[in-house]
This record gives sequence, C-alpha cells and structure tokens, in this order.
Amino acid sequence: MTTGTQVAAKSVSTQAIPALVALVLGFAIIFVAGHVQAGALHDAAHDVRHATGFPCH
Repeated sequence: MTTGTQVAAKSVSTQAIPALVALVLGFAIIFVAGHVQAGALHDAAHDVRHATGFPCH
C-alpha cells in the first residue's frame, strides 16, 4: 500500500529527471559553444540553415 507521501515523492522525482537532463544538456551546449572557434560555430550553423532549406545568402 502506498501512502500519499510516497506518491508525491514519486511524482516529484519523475518530473525532476527530465528537468535535470535538460539542465545538464544545456550547460554542455553552452560549454562547447563557448570553447569552439567562431569559424567552426558559424560553419555548423550555416550547414544547418542549408539542411533545413532556410536561405542564408
């Protein structure tokens, strides 16, 4: 038998996992983007624009 406290704790932990994953992924992206050369970052963004069909020049 589960109590109300156990159900509430389980609900919070299942909601916290995706938030924690998103937070770690966000920090990783910012860290990598902060240390990459500007030209490489521009080229990657440029390639994505072409791949999605967005005109960039």
